Amino acid sequence: MSLPRECSRDEWPLKAYKNLDFLNSEKARSIRVLCELTEPGLRFAEENIEDTIVLFGSARMQSFEEANKAYTAARAMVKDPANPTPEEKRLLHRTECAVQSAPYYEAAVKLSESLTKWSMELTGLHQERFLICSGGGPGIMEAANRGAHNVGGKSVGLGISLPFEQGVNDYIPDHLKFEFHYFFVRKYWFILLAKALIAFPGGFGTMDELFETLTLVQTKKINKVPPIVLFGSAFWNDVLNLDALVKWGVVSPEDLDLIKIVDTVEEAHDYVVEKLTERFLSKSTLEPDAL
Repeated sequence: MSLPRECSRDEWPLKAYKNLDFLNSEKARSIRVLCELTEPGLRFAEENIEDTIVLFGSARMQSFEEANKAYTAARAMVKDPANPTPEEKRLLHRTECAVQSAPYYEAAVKLSESLTKWSMELTGLHQERFLICSGGGPGIMEAANRGAHNVGGKSVGLGISLPFEQGVNDYIPDHLKFEFHYFFVRKYWFILLAKALIAFPGGFGTMDELFETLTLVQTKKINKVPPIVLFGSAFWNDVLNLDALVKWGVVSPEDLDLIKIVDTVEEAHDYVVEKLTERFLSKSTLEPDAL
């Protein structure tokens, strides 16, 4: 760690909280973590945001337009279609997958639009209730924020600094854009405010968020259980064998009731609205001591 520069007789010593060399050092990590725990909370309080609907999924998914454009460009780059190189095969596979998964991007946009409009129509309640919240990046995250933006609603973007994913998408209001360094703090803010979670197809990050949430619910670390929706049975039934967990006795049969698998925007919307109304908007949940 660099020491503060020497001061002249006419200068005050540098205060510790203004010493960037110290604040960015290993020994100040706990201070940086505390900043990421404190500053977002102040912003959420200023905006009266206490409840979110978290949409998450792959950062690699694209809209139909973008996916088709990328696939067309990839095919044009292949010099010998009958004998593509390994690099060309990987490019074609990646762009083909993007076209195949584009319906999920479009569905995420429509579901976000639908839930945002429903939230905005709530009367007699907190005006910022049930805002869409995403990881702030591209793919399904962009689709989630885009849907809210399309219908004139606010949404939250909890970004994370990654070497291959810089910045947050353009559909988030500036005052609700966040950039985290620590994954575990970002997860804290995801779960703390989440009143529903909707997982679209995704990779390691999506699985991480899903199973960490399920673990917190299963171990009763969350008082009011949020509805957890998996969108796209073809994907989820292909990559997860949840019945095998019951077969091997590592989860209870009723644990699978924590998850709802759906295939349409309408089904997802109706299920989430039903559960949010039942768990957070019913008369019993609106008593003063429950708020």
